Amino acid sequence: MSGNGEGRCCDLCFGKCCRFIITSGFAALFLWLALRTSKPTCSIQEFYVPILNKTDHSTITRNNHSIFFDLKLDNEMKEKGVHYDNISLTFFYGPNTSLPIANYTVPGFYQGHGKKARQKLVVEAHGLPWEAAFNNVSNGPMSIFRVGLSTKVRFRIVVWYTKRRNLVVGANVEVNESGKKVIKKGIKLKSGSPECGCRLGLSLFSIVLVALL
Repeated sequence: MSGNGEGRCCDLCFGKCCRFIITSGFAALFLWLALRTSKPTCSIQEFYVPILNKTDHSTITRNNHSIFFDLKLDNEMKEKGVHYDNISLTFFYGPNTSLPIANYTVPGFYQGHGKKARQKLVVEAHGLPWEAAFNNVSNGPMSIFRVGLSTKVRFRIVVWYTKRRNLVVGANVEVNESGKKVIKKGIKLKSGSPECGCRLGLSLFSIVLVALL
């Protein structure tokens, strides 16, 4: 009789342990799903360099060294807001990214969950070989610019904020003889480094999987 009692006790303890492990595993999984974050998507929707428009021969256009651009910031998270520090934009001409031709700073702001923000701006370019750039779009296929973006972001989860995370992205923008970017749709600014959130997610998922097994 005592043996049967001990067996039932062991079975009961084993069942409770299994339920605890499974419950803890699912709790960890749901917690990760609730706390995981993804960085905003940054893109250049419009890009126009008037002086490279070879069909406009007016004096104003020929002396216009401005770059008009439309920056889009998309927070695709449905339950978390994003706070941006000041956003630094750097413009380059050609492959040489050591000599910027223009800089612009967008003041920091808060973006709600699932929201999109557009910044239609203009910046004055300096030190750009305009004659060579004009010849490229007139006689060649295009001129190439590069846009770099850097800032720090914090994610708002319910009523508190996460630590600041670096957001450094960039992309080449090809400009044709109309002075506009060649690609009609928005150009996504991309990072050269992998997202740390993905590695964290895989680690947490592995822990949950081991717990369930």
